Amino acid sequence: MAEVLLENVSRTFGGFTAVDDVDLRVAAGEFVTLLGPSGCGKTTTLRMVAGLEETTGGRISIGRRVVSEPARNIHLAPDRRQLGMVFQSYAIWPHMRVFDNVAYPLQVRRRPAAEIRERVERALRLVEMERFADRPAPALSGGQQQRVAIARAMVFEPEVLLLDEPLSNLDARLRTQMGDEFRSLQKRLGITTLYVTHDQDEAMALSDRIVVMRGGRILQIGAPTEIYQRPNSEAVASFLGAPNLLDATVTGIEATPSDPSRFTVQGDGWQGVACGNQPFACGQSVRVLARPEDLRIGPIASDADATWRGEVIASVFRGARRSLRLRTSAGELHFEVPALTEARVGDMMQIEAARSSLWAVAPG
Repeated sequence: MAEVLLENVSRTFGGFTAVDDVDLRVAAGEFVTLLGPSGCGKTTTLRMVAGLEETTGGRISIGRRVVSEPARNIHLAPDRRQLGMVFQSYAIWPHMRVFDNVAYPLQVRRRPAAEIRERVERALRLVEMERFADRPAPALSGGQQQRVAIARAMVFEPEVLLLDEPLSNLDARLRTQMGDEFRSLQKRLGITTLYVTHDQDEAMALSDRIVVMRGGRILQIGAPTEIYQRPNSEAVASFLGAPNLLDATVTGIEATPSDPSRFTVQGDGWQGVACGNQPFACGQSVRVLARPEDLRIGPIASDADATWRGEVIASVFRGARRSLRLRTSAGELHFEVPALTEARVGDMMQIEAARSSLWAVAPG
């Protein structure tokens, strides 16, 4: 399997910059997801790696080969990059059987018939579709079509697999199932994978690392837990999950060996202790991230990092959990409690943040 390297990669369309100076290294065998809202540049980046879009600047390498570098007039065609690609629409040919759909990449490469049969059968076994080899493509379900698309992308044993929102056309249950199956397959084969999605849950469940993009630029790269728990900006914090973001001011430093970036903060009608990934100074304005799952009805613990008191303005039963919204002096806070918790609209309650759960970022 091959490493993928993007160095100062850009792509402009007229006067619009779709991808702006992107640097990214995907290690051999790694699963990396480009995550962001529509128009952030993630699909354009993927298409440049695939060779479906030319780069305006920078260099793209796959393994030891430079496949795109406009300064040296290098742009290898997609079929010379040893890539497999799965599209959002699957691109399954309706007039072909399953076998013929998967065989097509080998047929255009003029591989011998015996080799084609052997490779197609192996690819279909990988995605558990061997018994559907003779079935017409239109007779397949959405999940089965996705499996065929993956088999076709892998049938010629590519060095890198590219996937552009391959689960977005499936219903929620099937999306979860197919995501689990694909991640298991990727781990088993160890194929380098670059994946595009706007679905944060999908990205966190599948990825070794996540690349968060906005406006054509990379905002943060890290493991899913790092991106979720330790975002480096308000933009990243806002995009992952549904956090409570509170205005506050740093009032003191409380660094400890276990929490070297721990400090006290003061908000509107509340005060607490937060951590951060940069050296904020006393008097500096910050945005404090309080994840709903880190808030609980109190008082419970003496070491809570912050407390708020307010009125319940919404209480929604969601099966295993109940969602609550509380009006406080700091603004509205939303959080979840066990489904059987007694909480009615109009009730007054106190909530608290678990120790080391509050995270501060610079505003904006």
